[in-house]
Amino acid sequence: MLRRVLPAGRGLPVVALGCLAITAVLLVSGAGAADPRLDGLVNLREDRFAFDPPPSAEAWATRREGVRRQVAVAAGLWPAPARPSPRARVHRLVEREGYTVEAVSFESLPGLRVTGSLYRPTAPSDAPRPAVLSPHGHWGGGRFHRWDDDDLREQLEIGAESFDPAGRYPLQARCVQLARMGCVVFLYDMLGYGDSRQLDLVAIHAPSDETILDAADRWGFYSVQAELRLQGPLGVQTYNSQCAYDWLATLNGVDPDRIAVTGGSSGATQTLMLCAVDERPAAAFPVVMVSTAMQGGCGCENACCLRIGTSNVEFAALFAPKPLGMASADDWTRGFAEDGWPELQRLYRTLGSPDNVTHASLTRFPHNYNQASRAAMYAWFNEHLDLGHAAPVKETPFRPLDVSEASIFDTASRGEPVDRAFEVELMQTIDERSQAQMRRLAPTDAESLQRYRGAVGGAIEALLGGAAGSAGAGALIASGAPAPNAREARRVVVRNSEAGVDLPAVAFVPERATAVAVIASDRGKRAVAGEGGAPTPLAEMLLERSVAVIGVDLFAQGDLAPSDGPLEKAPVVPGQRPVPSLTYGYNRTPVAHRAGDLLAAVSAAQGMAPGVERVGVIALNGSTPYAAPALAVAGDRVDAALVDTGGFRWDSLTDWRDPRFLPGAVKYGDLPGLLALSAPRATIVCGESTDRLALVRQAFQAAGATLRLVVADGGAADRSVIERFIAVLAE
Repeated sequence: MLRRVLPAGRGLPVVALGCLAITAVLLVSGAGAADPRLDGLVNLREDRFAFDPPPSAEAWATRREGVRRQVAVAAGLWPAPARPSPRARVHRLVEREGYTVEAVSFESLPGLRVTGSLYRPTAPSDAPRPAVLSPHGHWGGGRFHRWDDDDLREQLEIGAESFDPAGRYPLQARCVQLARMGCVVFLYDMLGYGDSRQLDLVAIHAPSDETILDAADRWGFYSVQAELRLQGPLGVQTYNSQCAYDWLATLNGVDPDRIAVTGGSSGATQTLMLCAVDERPAAAFPVVMVSTAMQGGCGCENACCLRIGTSNVEFAALFAPKPLGMASADDWTRGFAEDGWPELQRLYRTLGSPDNVTHASLTRFPHNYNQASRAAMYAWFNEHLDLGHAAPVKETPFRPLDVSEASIFDTASRGEPVDRAFEVELMQTIDERSQAQMRRLAPTDAESLQRYRGAVGGAIEALLGGAAGSAGAGALIASGAPAPNAREARRVVVRNSEAGVDLPAVAFVPERATAVAVIASDRGKRAVAGEGGAPTPLAEMLLERSVAVIGVDLFAQGDLAPSDGPLEKAPVVPGQRPVPSLTYGYNRTPVAHRAGDLLAAVSAAQGMAPGVERVGVIALNGSTPYAAPALAVAGDRVDAALVDTGGFRWDSLTDWRDPRFLPGAVKYGDLPGLLALSAPRATIVCGESTDRLALVRQAFQAAGATLRLVVADGGAADRSVIERFIAVLAE
């Protein structure tokens, strides 16, 4: 939840920390100095989302891979789920001058139908035709969108449209014209729109506390259980788009290498999402959505972790160097020509394809996909799909389809309430398929363990929203006079330069220490030093065995806690709909902040004293929700770990504002799934029964390190367990 935080103490005197002999600055910290990250939440409607392309093609390739993974994880599509063999049913065929329209449907997930209109040219062709996939966006009526007389009159008066019916039926107009240009076009419904009547339109696109189904055994979109499994409308729509692409590519007479994608508004969002997770599209033209301003206000355009550190401009950039066209209007995209567009041009020049990107700045018109935008799109696809038409391409009159001609179902039933039971069934279906996928991914040998690390470890890195970068970004800084002996706390600061914050800490460093233990606890540094600065019993045990100790106030803990007490509910972005993705799609969770801070503490501890070569982590007192993901991505920076879970599981949470909330945690195996990533690190787990950690035992066995996992059945971390950890750390 960090936006703008400057490191404390900049420019203050340099001092030495006794035998540590490290660069230091003075820092005054005290109770009530609340964590600066509690304020300044990123707001999709108020903040600027800049894009600064890397300076080289090699650097961009690395960045691109990370952002594409982030999008796939956020969409619930990492690793990619299986898709069905494309089979569609034609419900109705309508013939028009120069083209036909078929009302079609096919199943993407068990029981979930994708519905739409397929436009085909009637002119004969000796060669396979190009095709265009066209998601519609939030236009009233979806693919049946129709402006009324007053709206049409306004469009004609301002020059946004030139004639009726193209101006009255702009979605049909672009499909008709593309078909007349020789393209096969699939205009398909977003969830809840048009013939997609299995899911409730309001519950998907205008959710409220009253519409969200949030029972532990009966949940729907936007619930805590759905978010713990990364089940969101954005992901389901993107999966549907991939299934639609699969089907379109297999149609007789379609050239699978010449399929483009275009949509306006949230249809442009869906264009960006599809092109981000799928390498196949040959050209793209998102309209009125690529911007450094507002990123898409509907829940179906957002997902937890989706835009942390990235934005729609960078999502568009993921398509480079393939042909990318865009159009902007007098809406949140109005400033794109000056902010965002030059950066995209620079990236395309860096990649050696400066002519493969274009932008139509149409700011004289309000939010639209009107005739001017369509003309820019026709010209772009005419060139890059090799359609061979003379320029400029101009629309010609057509006879529009009414709803009864375009619809798959009986129009008399429209307006009837949607049975929300299907939404619940869909969530269960996705969950069951995901669990089966995770079971197939479970490691059985060194090779499969590596695949598991790539899939689950890569997902956890994405879900931490960049906080994993703190693993190499910690530094230990003195904030007071050196302690005269090893039993007196040394006041220090852990500087987390990745997050731009300084974390109050205390350390004890005995002579001839060769190892250090970083203590993670909801008590922060008080788990190491009491009120008078004397070591706690835990710290004393470690010091007796010449193990250095450091305790840190992590995000919103100890001296960084909110003034009104412990963080019982995480702050959310004000003024947004009550869905997690509008906060955690742009801001890190408390779990991510704390995991990053813990990783910074580990990094700092590695150099805290001469002779310290091994670093261990002890996670106690409710710290498991952030210690487990930190350990999952820490790699060999941590030599040994002791985790007292207290039996915690993420699927027990009932509120996404709970500070322990980590989206996607249940999808990736809950706590055992994360602990499995610790293999082959020496690990002791308390508060668990052995049978609940079967996946963890399997991972350690696959790593050839069965004896390096110890499960202290049921009990907490008592003295004997601590002694065992010390022995392991000293190995």
